[in-house]
Amino acid sequence: MWEVILSIGLLASTESRVALAPWRAQARTALRDLPREQLLMLRHLVPPVGDFPDFLTPAQASAGMEAGIEAMLNTPRHRLRREVAVLPTVPSWLSPLADGRVETLTLLASALRGYHATVVAPHLPVMQGVVDFERAMHARSLLDSGPEGLLSGLGPTMRWRRPVLEVDYPVKHEIHLDGRGILLLPSAFCWRVPVSLIDPDLPPVLVYPATRNLEWWFKDDTHRFQTLANLLGTTRAACLRVIEGGCTTSEMARRISGTPSSASQHATTLREAGLINSNRQGNTVIHTLTPLGADLLKVNS
Repeated sequence: MWEVILSIGLLASTESRVALAPWRAQARTALRDLPREQLLMLRHLVPPVGDFPDFLTPAQASAGMEAGIEAMLNTPRHRLRREVAVLPTVPSWLSPLADGRVETLTLLASALRGYHATVVAPHLPVMQGVVDFERAMHARSLLDSGPEGLLSGLGPTMRWRRPVLEVDYPVKHEIHLDGRGILLLPSAFCWRVPVSLIDPDLPPVLVYPATRNLEWWFKDDTHRFQTLANLLGTTRAACLRVIEGGCTTSEMARRISGTPSSASQHATTLREAGLINSNRQGNTVIHTLTPLGADLLKVNS
């Protein structure tokens, strides 16, 4: 849900016109088939600048898009009314949403599903790779240096100055945890600066730009990948690229759209060739590149 909502705002903004131009052109072409009233609703609920309602990014969405939409549909009426009011402008036709009208909420749910299928879903494999890389990188920081090391490595838009995490943010906004944890969410569609929820009473969340942003999606590396594929085979070449940032067997399977058993077989072949290392941690096997594997990938990237 965060990726959907952030991408809506990014689509209408003037941020990084050159870097985002290919994605914007692709998205706008695909959105021509979405009903106009649905597009209009999404554009008003998620302006390119300023706040958007917290109920659009419920915590339940961690279980999937449908779980998030179901939570949104069950948002209490008093929350809907309060959070719609944060928008810079609220046209009269949005009043039924603020009043919790079932038909208007159902229309919004359809709009989100259609937008997700059209704009976000085509990029899911690459987005998953971006997030998996980020998780693997910070997991190592956590293992090597503890929470302090993880928080210190979240830059460049965040700085850990114990006991405060300072964040570049468009407005002054303080989140007091008061003993609660905070969920850190790397995002492909979060651009430049992190984003948080408005309501301080909701479970704290900080969404921040993942290390690889949208320009990476449009790199023309087809020829170089084909060279690597000719050497290793298409699937094993894809596996080697997935392992670049470190990953588990299940993560590799998901990102190459394969099964865990086939991913395990490919990992065995790459390991026997001296291109990767595999280390077991509990019930999980984590794969990383050997120097030879990294050199091979560097030559073909």
